[in-house]
Amino acid sequence: MTVFRSTDRSGAKNSKAQGQVRSEAAQQIELKSLAFGLDSGNEDQPCIWMQAGIVRRKSCRYAYRCNDCRFEAAMRRAAANNTRSREQGCSSTGKGRGILGWEEKMKTLPLSKRPCVHFLKKQIRFKSCTNEYRCDNCEFDQYFHDEYKVHAVVMPVDLLEVEGFKMPQGYYLHRGHAWAKIEEGSCVRVGIDDFALRLLGPFDGIEAPLMGKAVGKGEPHIALRRGTKQARLLCPVSGVITAVNAKVKSSGKPANQMPYSEGWIMTVHPENLRRDLKNLMIAQEAMEFLSHEVDQLHRLIEEVDGPSATDGGQLEYDLYGMMPWLGWERLAKTFLRT
Repeated sequence: MTVFRSTDRSGAKNSKAQGQVRSEAAQQIELKSLAFGLDSGNEDQPCIWMQAGIVRRKSCRYAYRCNDCRFEAAMRRAAANNTRSREQGCSSTGKGRGILGWEEKMKTLPLSKRPCVHFLKKQIRFKSCTNEYRCDNCEFDQYFHDEYKVHAVVMPVDLLEVEGFKMPQGYYLHRGHAWAKIEEGSCVRVGIDDFALRLLGPFDGIEAPLMGKAVGKGEPHIALRRGTKQARLLCPVSGVITAVNAKVKSSGKPANQMPYSEGWIMTVHPENLRRDLKNLMIAQEAMEFLSHEVDQLHRLIEEVDGPSATDGGQLEYDLYGMMPWLGWERLAKTFLRT
Protein backbone atom coordinates (compact mmCIF):
# COMPACT_ATOMS: atom_id res chain seq x y z
CA MET A 1 0.00 0.00 0.00
CA THR A 2 1.43 3.36 -1.03
CA VAL A 3 0.93 5.92 1.71
CA PHE A 4 3.74 8.25 0.68
CA ARG A 5 4.73 9.59 -2.73
CA SER A 6 8.43 9.19 -3.38
CA THR A 7 10.25 12.50 -3.17
CA ASP A 8 13.28 14.20 -1.71
CA ARG A 9 12.50 15.46 1.81
CA SER A 10 14.57 18.59 1.53
CA GLY A 11 12.59 20.90 3.77
CA ALA A 12 10.70 24.09 3.00
CA LYS A 13 10.53 25.32 -0.59
CA ASN A 14 8.73 28.21 -2.23
CA SER A 15 6.34 27.70 -5.13
CA LYS A 16 4.31 30.21 -7.11
CA ALA A 17 0.66 29.84 -8.04
CA GLN A 18 -1.12 32.29 -10.28
CA GLY A 19 -3.74 34.24 -8.33
CA GLN A 20 -7.29 34.15 -9.57
CA VAL A 21 -10.49 35.46 -8.12
CA ARG A 22 -14.04 34.17 -7.93
CA SER A 23 -17.27 35.76 -6.77
CA GLU A 24 -20.68 34.10 -6.70
CA ALA A 25 -22.96 37.08 -6.43
CA ALA A 26 -21.59 39.47 -9.05
CA GLN A 27 -19.24 39.19 -12.00
CA GLN A 28 -18.13 42.75 -11.35
CA ILE A 29 -16.45 41.86 -8.07
CA GLU A 30 -13.12 40.23 -8.85
CA LEU A 31 -11.04 40.38 -5.70
CA LYS A 32 -7.34 39.75 -5.46
CA SER A 33 -5.21 38.80 -2.51
CA LEU A 34 -5.05 41.31 0.37
CA ALA A 35 -3.05 39.30 2.84
CA PHE A 36 0.57 39.35 1.67
CA GLY A 37 3.32 41.84 0.92
CA LEU A 38 3.33 43.58 4.31
CA ASP A 39 7.09 43.87 4.65
CA SER A 40 8.17 45.00 1.20
CA GLY A 41 6.69 46.83 -1.75
CA ASN A 42 4.90 44.76 -4.36
CA GLU A 43 5.41 45.98 -7.93
CA ASP A 44 2.09 44.43 -8.91
CA GLN A 45 0.38 46.64 -6.33
CA PRO A 46 1.22 50.26 -7.26
CA CYS A 47 0.38 52.82 -4.61
CA ILE A 48 -2.79 54.81 -5.28
CA TRP A 49 -0.78 58.05 -5.06
CA MET A 50 1.44 56.73 -7.84
CA GLN A 51 -1.55 55.73 -9.96
CA ALA A 52 -2.89 59.27 -9.56
CA GLY A 53 0.41 60.65 -10.83
CA ILE A 54 1.28 62.49 -7.61
CA VAL A 55 4.41 60.46 -6.86
CA ARG A 56 6.72 59.00 -9.48
CA ARG A 57 7.26 55.49 -8.12
CA LYS A 58 5.76 53.85 -5.07
CA SER A 59 4.56 50.28 -4.46
CA CYS A 60 2.00 49.37 -1.84
CA ARG A 61 3.42 47.59 1.21
CA TYR A 62 0.13 47.07 3.04
CA ALA A 63 -2.09 45.31 0.48
CA TYR A 64 -4.11 48.53 0.08
CA ARG A 65 -4.99 48.75 3.76
CA CYS A 66 -4.37 52.48 3.61
CA ASN A 67 -5.26 53.11 7.24
CA ASP A 68 -2.17 51.13 8.27
CA CYS A 69 0.19 53.04 5.96
CA ARG A 70 2.46 55.79 7.30
CA PHE A 71 3.07 57.09 3.78
CA GLU A 72 -0.68 57.52 3.32
CA ALA A 73 -0.89 59.47 6.60
CA ALA A 74 2.06 61.71 5.63
CA MET A 75 0.61 62.44 2.19
CA ARG A 76 -2.80 63.23 3.70
CA ARG A 77 -1.21 65.69 6.12
CA ALA A 78 0.73 67.39 3.34
CA ALA A 79 -2.36 67.65 1.14
CA ALA A 80 -4.42 69.05 4.02
CA ASN A 81 -1.74 71.66 4.82
CA ASN A 82 -1.61 72.74 1.18
CA THR A 83 -5.40 73.01 1.05
CA ARG A 84 -5.42 75.25 4.13
CA SER A 85 -2.66 77.42 2.66
CA ARG A 86 -4.62 77.91 -0.57
CA GLU A 87 -7.78 78.77 1.35
CA GLN A 88 -5.82 81.38 3.35
CA GLY A 89 -4.22 82.80 0.24
CA CYS A 90 -0.74 81.68 1.33
CA SER A 91 1.96 79.84 -0.58
CA SER A 92 2.95 76.40 0.63
CA THR A 93 6.57 75.77 1.60
CA GLY A 94 8.68 72.73 2.23
CA LYS A 95 9.06 69.43 0.42
CA GLY A 96 5.34 68.75 0.50
CA ARG A 97 4.31 71.91 -1.32
CA GLY A 98 2.08 71.32 -4.31
CA ILE A 99 0.82 67.93 -3.06
CA LEU A 100 -2.92 67.50 -3.31
CA GLY A 101 -5.16 64.58 -2.42
CA TRP A 102 -5.21 61.80 -4.98
CA GLU A 103 -8.98 62.18 -5.22
CA GLU A 104 -8.58 65.81 -6.30
CA LYS A 105 -6.08 64.80 -8.95
CA MET A 106 -8.41 62.09 -10.26
CA LYS A 107 -11.28 64.60 -10.47
CA THR A 108 -9.38 66.41 -13.20
CA LEU A 109 -10.05 63.42 -15.46
CA PRO A 110 -13.22 63.14 -17.54
CA LEU A 111 -16.01 61.52 -15.55
CA SER A 112 -15.91 58.33 -17.62
CA LYS A 113 -12.19 57.91 -16.93
CA ARG A 114 -12.20 58.50 -13.19
CA PRO A 115 -11.38 55.07 -11.71
CA CYS A 116 -13.31 53.73 -8.75
CA VAL A 117 -11.14 53.30 -5.66
CA HIS A 118 -11.78 49.55 -5.75
CA PHE A 119 -10.27 49.45 -9.24
CA LEU A 120 -7.24 51.37 -7.97
CA LYS A 121 -6.88 48.75 -5.25
CA LYS A 122 -6.95 45.97 -7.89
CA GLN A 123 -10.15 44.53 -6.50
CA ILE A 124 -12.48 44.90 -9.51
CA ARG A 125 -12.37 45.43 -13.25
CA PHE A 126 -12.49 49.04 -14.39
CA LYS A 127 -15.43 51.03 -13.12
CA SER A 128 -15.66 54.81 -13.15
CA CYS A 129 -16.43 56.77 -10.00
CA THR A 130 -19.61 58.82 -10.37
CA ASN A 131 -19.79 59.98 -6.76
CA GLU A 132 -16.83 62.38 -6.44
CA TYR A 133 -14.94 59.75 -4.39
CA ARG A 134 -17.42 60.09 -1.53
CA CYS A 135 -17.41 56.40 -0.65
CA ASP A 136 -19.36 56.85 2.56
CA ASN A 137 -22.61 57.42 0.64
CA CYS A 138 -21.84 55.33 -2.45
CA GLU A 139 -24.27 52.49 -3.14
CA PHE A 140 -21.66 50.50 -5.06
CA ASP A 141 -19.15 50.80 -2.22
CA GLN A 142 -21.71 49.40 0.23
CA TYR A 143 -22.61 46.68 -2.25
CA PHE A 144 -18.95 45.82 -2.74
CA HIS A 145 -18.27 45.45 0.97
CA ASP A 146 -21.39 43.34 1.47
CA GLU A 147 -20.25 41.01 -1.30
CA TYR A 148 -16.69 40.97 -0.02
CA LYS A 149 -17.65 39.94 3.49
CA VAL A 150 -20.06 37.19 2.52
CA HIS A 151 -19.35 35.86 -0.96
CA ALA A 152 -15.88 36.76 -2.17
CA VAL A 153 -13.22 34.10 -2.39
CA VAL A 154 -9.56 34.97 -2.70
CA MET A 155 -7.13 32.54 -4.29
CA PRO A 156 -3.74 32.64 -2.54
CA VAL A 157 -0.89 33.79 -4.76
CA ASP A 158 2.33 32.93 -2.90
CA LEU A 159 2.51 29.39 -1.54
CA LEU A 160 5.08 27.91 0.80
CA GLU A 161 5.60 24.16 0.69
CA VAL A 162 6.93 21.71 3.26
CA GLU A 163 7.31 18.10 2.16
CA GLY A 164 4.33 18.37 -0.14
CA PHE A 165 2.10 20.35 2.24
CA LYS A 166 1.12 23.83 1.09
CA MET A 167 0.58 26.95 3.18
CA PRO A 168 -0.07 30.39 1.67
CA GLN A 169 2.07 33.36 2.59
CA GLY A 170 0.28 35.76 4.89
CA TYR A 171 -1.91 33.09 6.48
CA TYR A 172 -1.61 32.42 10.21
CA LEU A 173 -1.67 28.85 11.49
CA HIS A 174 -3.04 27.48 14.76
CA ARG A 175 -1.48 24.40 16.36
CA GLY A 176 -4.75 22.56 15.78
CA HIS A 177 -4.35 23.06 12.00
CA ALA A 178 -6.90 25.81 11.48
CA TRP A 179 -5.69 28.79 9.45
CA ALA A 180 -6.59 32.43 9.92
CA LYS A 181 -6.34 35.13 7.27
CA ILE A 182 -6.70 38.82 8.14
CA GLU A 183 -8.89 40.72 5.71
CA GLU A 184 -10.26 44.23 5.29
CA GLY A 185 -11.58 45.82 8.46
CA SER A 186 -9.64 43.31 10.61
CA CYS A 187 -12.13 40.59 9.68
CA VAL A 188 -10.58 37.10 10.00
CA ARG A 189 -11.36 34.30 7.56
CA VAL A 190 -10.92 30.79 9.03
CA GLY A 191 -10.37 27.41 7.41
CA ILE A 192 -8.61 24.04 7.75
CA ASP A 193 -5.09 23.44 6.49
CA ASP A 194 -3.75 21.01 3.89
CA PHE A 195 -2.15 18.74 6.50
CA ALA A 196 -5.38 18.03 8.40
CA LEU A 197 -7.26 17.44 5.14
CA ARG A 198 -4.77 14.83 3.96
CA LEU A 199 -4.78 13.25 7.39
CA LEU A 200 -8.52 12.86 8.03
CA GLY A 201 -10.24 13.94 4.81
CA PRO A 202 -11.98 13.94 2.49
CA PHE A 203 -14.81 15.29 4.62
CA ASP A 204 -18.52 14.94 3.91
CA GLY A 205 -19.25 18.25 5.59
CA ILE A 206 -17.84 20.91 7.90
CA GLU A 207 -20.10 22.73 10.34
CA ALA A 208 -19.48 26.02 12.12
CA PRO A 209 -21.73 27.82 14.63
CA LEU A 210 -24.40 30.19 13.31
CA MET A 211 -23.70 33.80 12.40
CA GLY A 212 -23.76 36.08 15.41
CA LYS A 213 -22.48 33.41 17.78
CA ALA A 214 -19.45 34.14 19.94
CA VAL A 215 -16.45 31.82 19.59
CA GLY A 216 -13.34 31.49 21.72
CA LYS A 217 -9.76 30.94 20.66
CA GLY A 218 -8.68 27.32 21.19
CA GLU A 219 -12.25 26.09 21.61
CA PRO A 220 -13.64 23.19 19.48
CA HIS A 221 -16.36 25.11 17.65
CA ILE A 222 -15.96 23.51 14.20
CA ALA A 223 -17.20 19.98 13.43
CA LEU A 224 -15.56 17.84 10.73
CA ARG A 225 -17.76 15.01 9.42
CA ARG A 226 -16.69 11.90 7.51
CA GLY A 227 -19.23 9.14 7.36
CA THR A 228 -20.08 8.18 10.94
CA LYS A 229 -16.88 9.80 12.21
CA GLN A 230 -16.61 13.32 13.59
CA ALA A 231 -13.70 15.41 14.80
CA ARG A 232 -13.43 18.93 16.15
CA LEU A 233 -11.29 21.78 14.86
CA LEU A 234 -10.09 24.43 17.31
CA CYS A 235 -10.96 28.04 16.52
CA PRO A 236 -7.82 30.18 15.98
CA VAL A 237 -9.30 33.49 17.22
CA SER A 238 -11.96 34.79 19.60
CA GLY A 239 -14.84 36.95 18.42
CA VAL A 240 -18.26 36.91 16.78
CA ILE A 241 -19.04 34.95 13.61
CA THR A 242 -19.97 37.28 10.73
CA ALA A 243 -20.34 34.74 7.90
CA VAL A 244 -20.49 30.97 7.42
CA ASN A 245 -19.66 29.10 4.20
CA ALA A 246 -22.82 27.11 3.51
CA LYS A 247 -21.08 25.14 0.75
CA VAL A 248 -18.77 23.27 3.09
CA LYS A 249 -21.62 22.47 5.47
CA SER A 250 -23.56 20.51 2.87
CA SER A 251 -20.48 19.10 1.16
CA GLY A 252 -16.85 19.00 2.19
CA LYS A 253 -15.76 19.14 -1.47
CA PRO A 254 -14.72 22.85 -1.56
CA ALA A 255 -12.51 22.39 1.50
CA ASN A 256 -11.14 19.08 0.23
CA GLN A 257 -10.14 20.61 -3.11
CA MET A 258 -9.39 24.27 -2.25
CA PRO A 259 -8.83 24.58 1.50
CA TYR A 260 -7.30 28.07 1.31
CA SER A 261 -9.90 29.69 -0.94
CA GLU A 262 -13.37 28.34 -1.68
CA GLY A 263 -13.08 25.90 1.21
CA TRP A 264 -13.08 28.59 3.92
CA ILE A 265 -15.31 27.78 6.88
CA MET A 266 -16.32 31.06 8.53
CA THR A 267 -15.35 34.68 9.08
CA VAL A 268 -14.95 36.19 12.54
CA HIS A 269 -14.97 39.75 13.84
CA PRO A 270 -12.16 39.39 16.39
CA GLU A 271 -12.43 40.40 20.00
CA ASN A 272 -8.72 41.09 20.51
CA LEU A 273 -6.83 40.28 17.32
CA ARG A 274 -3.45 41.51 18.50
CA ARG A 275 -3.60 39.19 21.51
CA ASP A 276 -4.71 36.19 19.45
CA LEU A 277 -2.04 36.66 16.78
CA LYS A 278 0.70 36.34 19.39
CA ASN A 279 -0.24 32.67 19.77
CA LEU A 280 -0.49 31.89 16.05
CA MET A 281 2.30 31.02 13.63
CA ILE A 282 3.14 32.56 10.27
CA ALA A 283 5.78 32.16 7.54
CA GLN A 284 8.93 30.36 8.72
CA GLU A 285 7.51 29.50 12.13
CA ALA A 286 4.49 27.85 10.49
CA MET A 287 6.75 25.94 8.10
CA GLU A 288 8.89 24.62 10.95
CA PHE A 289 5.75 23.55 12.80
CA LEU A 290 4.45 21.66 9.76
CA SER A 291 7.81 19.96 9.31
CA HIS A 292 7.67 18.84 12.94
CA GLU A 293 4.12 17.53 12.43
CA VAL A 294 5.21 15.49 9.41
CA ASP A 295 8.05 13.98 11.43
CA GLN A 296 5.64 13.13 14.24
CA LEU A 297 3.27 11.48 11.76
CA HIS A 298 6.11 9.37 10.37
CA ARG A 299 6.98 8.22 13.89
CA LEU A 300 3.35 7.35 14.58
CA ILE A 301 3.08 5.25 11.41
CA GLU A 302 6.37 3.49 12.20
CA GLU A 303 5.13 2.78 15.73
CA VAL A 304 1.94 1.16 14.42
CA ASP A 305 3.11 -0.43 11.15
CA GLY A 306 6.85 -0.71 11.53
CA PRO A 307 9.73 1.14 9.85
CA SER A 308 8.94 -0.20 6.38
CA ALA A 309 5.60 1.65 6.34
CA THR A 310 7.31 5.00 5.73
CA ASP A 311 9.61 5.38 2.77
CA GLY A 312 10.63 8.99 3.28
CA GLY A 313 8.22 10.31 0.65
CA GLN A 314 5.37 12.77 0.78
CA LEU A 315 2.09 11.95 2.47
CA GLU A 316 -0.65 10.88 0.08
CA TYR A 317 -4.22 12.13 0.40
CA ASP A 318 -6.70 10.24 2.61
CA LEU A 319 -4.23 8.73 5.07
CA TYR A 320 -7.01 7.60 7.41
CA GLY A 321 -8.85 5.90 4.55
CA MET A 322 -5.70 4.01 3.59
CA MET A 323 -4.62 3.20 7.16
CA PRO A 324 -7.76 3.20 9.35
CA TRP A 325 -5.97 1.15 11.99
CA LEU A 326 -4.06 4.30 12.95
CA GLY A 327 -7.31 5.30 14.65
CA TRP A 328 -9.56 8.29 13.96
CA GLU A 329 -9.62 9.42 17.59
CA ARG A 330 -5.88 8.97 17.93
CA LEU A 331 -5.12 11.07 14.85
CA ALA A 332 -7.57 13.79 15.90
CA LYS A 333 -6.20 13.96 19.44
CA THR A 334 -2.56 13.97 18.33
CA PHE A 335 -2.76 16.51 15.51
CA LEU A 336 -5.99 18.50 15.92
CA ARG A 337 -5.36 18.70 19.69
CA THR A 338 -9.00 17.82 20.43
